[in-house]
Amino acid sequence: MVGMPSAETKRASSHEPEPVRPTREDAVAATGSELIGGPIGRRALLGTSWWTPVRVIALVAIGMFALGMVQKLPCYDGAWFFGASSQYTHACYSDIPHLYQGRGFAEGLVPYFDKLSGDMEYLEYPVLTGVFMEVASWLTPGSGSIQDQANVYWMVNAGMLMVCAAVIAVCVTRTHRRRPWDGLLVALAPAFALTATVNWDLLAVALTAAAMLMWARSRPLAFGVLLGLATAAKLYPFLLLGPLLVLCWRAGRWREFGTALRGAGGAWLVVNLPVMLLAPEGWSKFYTFSQERGVDFGSFWLVLSHRMDSPPTTDTVNTLAMVLMLLSCLGVAGLALTAPRRPRFAQLAFLVVAAFILTNKVYSPQYVLWLVPLAALARPKWRDILIWQACEVAYFLGIWMYLAYTTSGDAHKGLPTDGYHVVIVIHLLGTLYLCAVVVRDILMPERDVVRRSGDDDPSGGVLDGAEDAFVLGAAAHPPQHAAHFDGPHVEWGSRGPSAGAGSP
Repeated sequence: MVGMPSAETKRASSHEPEPVRPTREDAVAATGSELIGGPIGRRALLGTSWWTPVRVIALVAIGMFALGMVQKLPCYDGAWFFGASSQYTHACYSDIPHLYQGRGFAEGLVPYFDKLSGDMEYLEYPVLTGVFMEVASWLTPGSGSIQDQANVYWMVNAGMLMVCAAVIAVCVTRTHRRRPWDGLLVALAPAFALTATVNWDLLAVALTAAAMLMWARSRPLAFGVLLGLATAAKLYPFLLLGPLLVLCWRAGRWREFGTALRGAGGAWLVVNLPVMLLAPEGWSKFYTFSQERGVDFGSFWLVLSHRMDSPPTTDTVNTLAMVLMLLSCLGVAGLALTAPRRPRFAQLAFLVVAAFILTNKVYSPQYVLWLVPLAALARPKWRDILIWQACEVAYFLGIWMYLAYTTSGDAHKGLPTDGYHVVIVIHLLGTLYLCAVVVRDILMPERDVVRRSGDDDPSGGVLDGAEDAFVLGAAAHPPQHAAHFDGPHVEWGSRGPSAGAGSP
């Protein structure tokens, strides 16, 4: 067996290891590269010109975002405002222009402080997202018809969200130092481009991606601050603290976790406390709305409700969804503490956010944005990402066709209820499939393409190459290799990565 250097050895090396080239190890990536001339050659000079991987991927992300904007053109020309179902038949719906007037931005109302006259008393978004929306309204001219203003408001938001998309692509590209080209999994994700301007989720996703990068660079305070800001923009980023707690427990890295936790709590309070104190009713609207909201689009709860004679109440669904989420988190924690090698941070982060999406009572199509960067870091395998993305694109088209069906009156243009149930199941199965291969990678580390390249946890920061301080069950025993696996067998011990790997 030829020895593979450990994580500690690589960091001590006097020169940077050669970047991993997906076209040399991924059959799908190699096939796709034929469109631009084929796989990168052995003598290719990477990083020696202006066209570095980071710049290439950032430009690809911006280009794909622009294509997503083009896909919204039928709505920009009038479908957002004229014709009840045309914005759905063209699959170009966006919350942004509708909420420009619906949440008081057109009238100059101050979010959280001024009451609204419509069906919502106050803005139902977290504070940092509300600030983002308000800044965009300041940049929107107040002249012209309300439709013209709403169109410009969408365009201003799209420009700001494009910056977020570029930040996400750059952060993912730089998180795994030896795997920069994995950022293309984000930049080229079709569901990412299609849903980028449906809502304001990209702000939280960008802050979360930046936080992941800071943790990978062993900067726990910066990680915590950015994660706290992300949580002030959307609720889901705080979930990442759970996997981090378990991983730091296993590695005995309590100081770093405490620093991250203090940074997250402090940043969240700095954003929220002023509004919490000065406009408590408006501030709490996001949380009360989330609690009171009934079963909605995209969830398996909706399928059950449609097919039950006596659907469960909202309170019952809230309780059951919380129980399922807690059980999922306990399962992820058990997996982290008993796996033959400590899981990578990105793997557990993906599993926890995916569990939240799968058990939640609503799945808006833009929620896929939460998972795309985490999926690229957790399972950078083109085949699996494309299978999952195909399922998400099917759901993206399915929900708009279903809404076209329900808003077209007797014409019934679009997808009936049974068909919509099918695309919900497709979305659920696609996400579960990606969860399954990530769990398999955790239990069989030689299946993990990141670790097969010789790394331990490149997104783990202080966890990368660290010895275990606390393990349970199977983690104390040598791991079992995958049956009928022809690749190199990587020996991962319970006290840190070993050096034994290779081929005869």
